[in-house]
Amino acid sequence: MTNRSSHIKLSSGVMGLVWASASAAQAQVADPAGSGPILNALTWIQNTLMGTVATTAAVIAIAAVGFMMLTGRIDWRRGLTVILGAFIIFGAAAIVAGIRAAATGSPS
Repeated sequence: MTNRSSHIKLSSGVMGLVWASASAAQAQVADPAGSGPILNALTWIQNTLMGTVATTAAVIAIAAVGFMMLTGRIDWRRGLTVILGAFIIFGAAAIVAGIRAAATGSPS
């Protein structure tokens, strides 16, 4: 019996340590030191993917794919994949915000 209770105490201690580490990691919201260039590059990519030129290209692509779907030149499955991809690209910020809110338990 003593061996079993020591295993239970050890496993609950390890779980407590893991829980505390996860809470501390989520509480850290500041960017780590030296991440400035990486953050700037990712911001540039995000602005490029969601800028005016990209929006115009997406509108033209969806219109062309829609026309091709209506005339039977492309199957509906491939056409819907293109349209869904555009929604995912332009909705990525909202998707990530929703996932982060669900993970942290905060409403926004």
